[in-house]
Amino acid sequence: MPRDRFAAMACSVARTANIVADPWTLVVLRDLFLGLTRFDQFTDDLGIATNTLTDRLTTLVDAGLVERRPYRERPVRHEYHLTEAGKDLYGVVVSLLAWGDRHLAPDGAPLRLRHTTCDHETTPVVSCSHCGGELHADDVVPLPGPGGRAAPGTRVIAELLTSRRGVGRSTD
Repeated sequence: MPRDRFAAMACSVARTANIVADPWTLVVLRDLFLGLTRFDQFTDDLGIATNTLTDRLTTLVDAGLVERRPYRERPVRHEYHLTEAGKDLYGVVVSLLAWGDRHLAPDGAPLRLRHTTCDHETTPVVSCSHCGGELHADDVVPLPGPGGRAAPGTRVIAELLTSRRGVGRSTD
């Protein structure tokens, strides 16, 4: 399926994946979150081909997730910084980190996180915005949203969600 078809789906996962679901893009985002900003830092850290890095950074800039800022005029050089929309992907990146640590790191986590608010090491979790409880797949019921529709890529899911309309809805 061509990537532009994902962008047209009435599915936030498909639309987001259309932009970020590439291993190079995800590790570039990781490096941005860890403080790298310059092209040569990315190539040195990742060993990524310059044309591949240029393509991934252009995609992130065009999507409004990263902005280019000049730091030298001659020759012109840019730094790359996360926008607010880019920073909103932090939960996605650290969720992948936590999953990888749990399932793919037999020698232990290659990176630890310290929460600066409480000054303790932490493991990322996905939590309910209402009660704060940790979310697990078995604890959540998907319901149709206002932007959902039956279309290629979401037709069967839309029918399933429509049959659940009202199930598990909050009264407040």
